[in-house]
Amino acid sequence: MTDPARPLVAVLDYGIGNLRSAQKAFEHAGADARLTADRSLIADADAVVLPGVGAFGACMDALRAAQLDEVAIEAAVAAAAGGRAFLGICVGMQMLYEGSDESPDHRGLGVLPGRLSLLPATVKRPQMQWNLLDINRPSSLFSTVDDPVWVYFVHSYAADASGADVVATCDYGGPVTAAVERGRMWATQFHPEKSGGTGLQMLQAFVAAAQQEV
Repeated sequence: MTDPARPLVAVLDYGIGNLRSAQKAFEHAGADARLTADRSLIADADAVVLPGVGAFGACMDALRAAQLDEVAIEAAVAAAAGGRAFLGICVGMQMLYEGSDESPDHRGLGVLPGRLSLLPATVKRPQMQWNLLDINRPSSLFSTVDDPVWVYFVHSYAADASGADVVATCDYGGPVTAAVERGRMWATQFHPEKSGGTGLQMLQAFVAAAQQEV
């Protein structure tokens, strides 16, 4: 029996990177978080999370090999339309786009328009550091977080910072997309699970969104 005070969060398990660290972070944030590829469990979950680390192409290959690409698309599209909550993290965010210059021959999930481009040559790549967020419009993901908002990044590619869904950027050789929101779909280029107390507050806000009736 599930605990109504701990919403069921399905963390998609496609066998790449340290996905368990994301699961543990959501448990710490108050969720009943399960690292899973079980379609029935994912269908029953109150929220879905797509984490990712490493190269765009390798993550897309692994997601498709696990037959979770369509599951991720359906969950993200439903969330964007106001359905159950969805969160993409790091490469999990990148995969929501149409593609990435990192892996030109690999198709992304296409939930968000555009491609990922390499960070400017004027800065060290990857961006592997804490950086300050510039939150450019209200977002429930940041509603309980006090300024200034410092979070941890590890990436070399980023989405167009002028996109309509962008809710936060950071400055790294120019504005860099840090977070997007559409309906109840959120995605972060940074790692909230590695961003200390600030990141924990964001994960708790997502868990609270998972508890809300749709």
